[in-house]
Amino acid sequence: MMIQRRSRTLAVACVLAATTLAAAGCAKSETSNNAGGDSSQAAQEAKTPETSSGSGCTLETYGAPKLDLKNAVVGFSQSEKEANPFRIAETQSIKDEAKKIGVKKLLTTNAQSQLSKQISDIQDMLSQGAQFLIVAPLNSDGLEPALKAAAAKKVPVLTIDRKVNSTACKDYVAFLGSDFVEQGKRAADAMIKVTGGKGKVAILLGASGNNVTTDRTKGFVDQVKAEAPGLEIVAQQTGEFARDKGQQVMEQLIQSKPDITAVYAENDEMGLGAVTALKAAGKKPGEDVKIVSVDGTRNAVQALVNGEYNAVIESNPRFGPLAFATAQKFYAGEEIPENVIITDREYDEANAKESLNGAY
Repeated sequence: MMIQRRSRTLAVACVLAATTLAAAGCAKSETSNNAGGDSSQAAQEAKTPETSSGSGCTLETYGAPKLDLKNAVVGFSQSEKEANPFRIAETQSIKDEAKKIGVKKLLTTNAQSQLSKQISDIQDMLSQGAQFLIVAPLNSDGLEPALKAAAAKKVPVLTIDRKVNSTACKDYVAFLGSDFVEQGKRAADAMIKVTGGKGKVAILLGASGNNVTTDRTKGFVDQVKAEAPGLEIVAQQTGEFARDKGQQVMEQLIQSKPDITAVYAENDEMGLGAVTALKAAGKKPGEDVKIVSVDGTRNAVQALVNGEYNAVIESNPRFGPLAFATAQKFYAGEEIPENVIITDREYDEANAKESLNGAY
């Protein structure tokens, strides 16, 4: 039954505490150091704001059977290889929380950045008896066959960290994640602050086909145009959320646009790749070329402490506690907002050193 609803947002406060998570990135990337760690120490915590409005999704509306997670088979579909800090921390957080609350069985898969594999992974978990699914989508489009397969079996789907262009409370229950436009806007504000609103900036774009890249770009570009007309965006090239690609693109930009004075990287891994390229070219990252990125990985925050970086906007990957708490509320009959938005912190030269242990 099609039900028209207005989208509403649930604000979320991130609780940051000491953790042993390390290294750098939001997607395909390089190496990490103990990036798993104790994911519960910096979990997200939901709070309902007074401004929440519109209808959400309930178990009755969704049409799924009631379920006790302690007697359930839950499936988690990861989108990209767990060779980078964001994905490692995200998967570990799901596993840790499933164990903590006593989920009967947790199935986990990894799509290895292949949409067709993510579809088959989800279908395979359904065949194995998955009764609830947590999905980190690779792309915003293309998962329709998997979502339809889940709907046919009345298996609810909760999406995390990337949105899908499908119908909430029909194809999936809700989205849990950051406000990516706001992240881009905050990155722009940080860039304006460290550059004085003047200079030539290059944008290292994330991977195409998902709302994270689109929204982080929009937030940054719109804010720069509105607040700093003296800050000229002279290049936008994709580094595919990967450190090696970010380094390659930066190397090319150093040759083609040697007068660049700032870089906005849409994840830390690309920003760290840019640092490597700039140093190899004899430039001083953080001084000659200002760098602002999004993620909050330990390596990026350490670069900030070292003076090779200028600001980092966090994107918290520790979804386990929030995802399972949302599932429990859903099965208890509570209404779940279409968008459960988390609030992310910001690192700069003033707080980086004291906040380093909170980075993942």
